[in-house]
Amino acid sequence: MKSKNIAVLMGGWSSEREVSISSGEGVVKALKDLGYFVRAIDVKRNLPELLKELSDPKPDIIFNALHGIGGEDGVIQGVLEMLGIPYTHCGVTASALAMNKILSRKIFQHIGIQTPPWKVISFEELKNGHPMDIPYVIKPIGEGSSRGVTIVYKNEDLQTSIKEWCYGDQVLIEQFIPGREIHVAVIDDEAIGAIEICPSEGFYDYTAKYTPGKAQHIMPANIPEKAYNESLELALKAHKALGCHGVTRSDFRYDDTGNKPTFYLLELNTQPGMTPLSLVPEIAAHAGISFGELIERKLRAAKCHH
Repeated sequence: MKSKNIAVLMGGWSSEREVSISSGEGVVKALKDLGYFVRAIDVKRNLPELLKELSDPKPDIIFNALHGIGGEDGVIQGVLEMLGIPYTHCGVTASALAMNKILSRKIFQHIGIQTPPWKVISFEELKNGHPMDIPYVIKPIGEGSSRGVTIVYKNEDLQTSIKEWCYGDQVLIEQFIPGREIHVAVIDDEAIGAIEICPSEGFYDYTAKYTPGKAQHIMPANIPEKAYNESLELALKAHKALGCHGVTRSDFRYDDTGNKPTFYLLELNTQPGMTPLSLVPEIAAHAGISFGELIERKLRAAKCHH
């Protein structure tokens, strides 16, 4: 593997560009420290330019550190499949399914995994008033890093969301689930651990995810052993149901406020962040997997899916 020519794709044109660059830089450093020949490619929305970068010299393996639209929704995966270059993470289908919160939730529900009660409305309908009893959550259908997510407790929250909305005509509305924020990492078809996130204020939004000190990370998650094991089982079940490959992170709400504690799967992330505050490296470290080993395992699992 050390003789392979590795290219790390980062940047992209989604709202998560900065996060992707941070992830990509961490991956490049880790691979260089391990002795790999690696180069970084800042992906712009320019296919001829990208094809030129990928042909001279042609990489043996692509480490895909892109996030969000274009990077983890099947788009770049399709390009790499056409070029026949093995790449990390999921293939076209799994990537597209996981990125679309509506399609993935239909699959999760079909296999018996609970999701919050939800519906899809148009942005115009959102302007007509509360579409659901408060509190509820407004989300884009295909964004990551909590971009565009608003928890509506009062009318002002709805008005703020409407004012700032820039995520297309369809809006995902879901019932707010009280309780805890639990994230589970799956590596090579094994659920390796669950972490609990306690934001210092509000919820685990973009700021809380990428600003030091804005959220407390509890590893392992401080929940009963039976519930902990259930979260691992559900994450692995979701990972397999979407046909995922390599490393994924499943994001749950665990409602332990009533008589029957229940997990609700919010989404599955096929390309979890590799930034200094990212959750999968933290979960992996607790399981005895160093950052370098995590990156190397992803690299060794790289393949074309078609």
